[in-house]
Amino acid sequence: MRNYSLYFSLLLICTALGCTAARRDASDKTSGNPVFEGWYADPEIRYFDKQYWIFPTYSAAYNKQVFFDAFSSPDLVHWEKHAGILDTAAVRWAWRAMWAPSVVEKDGRYYFFFGTNDIQNDQEKGGIGVAVAEKPQGPYRDYLGKPLVDRFYNGAQPIDQFVFKDIDGQYYLIYGGWGHCNIARLNADFTGLLPFSDGALFREITPQGYVEGSFMFVRGGKYYFMWSEGGWTGPDYSVAYAIADSPLGPFRRIGKILQQDPAIATGAGHHSVIQAPGKAAWYIAYHRRPLGQTDGNARQVCLERLYFDKSGLILPVKLTREGVAAPR
Repeated sequence: MRNYSLYFSLLLICTALGCTAARRDASDKTSGNPVFEGWYADPEIRYFDKQYWIFPTYSAAYNKQVFFDAFSSPDLVHWEKHAGILDTAAVRWAWRAMWAPSVVEKDGRYYFFFGTNDIQNDQEKGGIGVAVAEKPQGPYRDYLGKPLVDRFYNGAQPIDQFVFKDIDGQYYLIYGGWGHCNIARLNADFTGLLPFSDGALFREITPQGYVEGSFMFVRGGKYYFMWSEGGWTGPDYSVAYAIADSPLGPFRRIGKILQQDPAIATGAGHHSVIQAPGKAAWYIAYHRRPLGQTDGNARQVCLERLYFDKSGLILPVKLTREGVAAPR
């Protein structure tokens, strides 16, 4: 007699393996969320050298949050880790809590803007620094030997910096925590700031509801200003936006476009946005907290599609476990 129990056992094993392989094949067509392993937050997504790059915060206790990793991808689906691209050993005046990087390429060099030391007043040393490298993956070295911004101008804590290049080529530094957001004009070599027409170096552009995590992009001749609301350790962390005709505003809050989904994840916020080069598709990178996690630093980087309606308003983002497919 044939051993039917063994036959069916083997059949079940093969079927299970086949299903596993199919799931792997299917998942390989999208990034999955999170897009890479580990606790990371505050992702900035950029496109350099025909690669997508994500520069996140390493999410840990402030005394351990003293270095940056980066991740690159040719297609938004497959990601490669570049470990230790910058740390406090390269920045003598930084000693804790490095976060929220913003990276731009100019004249063949890569400039890495970061916040550090979590200063609480103008007497403490720290703020927004700049590092430089010849490749997106570094290694980066301190560029100025001191902070670029080290004080609370207009009440804004010098954190959560974003560097925005306007359509006329002018680079702006947009930053701020503690419910205030400033914009400043960067000089040509990023060693300092240029005054506005009234002589001021900083102009406050804080919209209603602003907490931190500023981001800006241009679409259809309009300036989309985005920010995070709520507390970063809580479930209600979220992203809202406004639209204006100038990077200086005025910006009037339109509404939230990213927030928790109790069936998927909580604490969805501190994001960045990119349009796939040569494509119509837009994407949003953000962090969120897995269900059941109460540790404030338990955050993961995710990707979703970003859509607009016919009038240019941003549609609410749907949180997924699948992530995104390669741009077409």
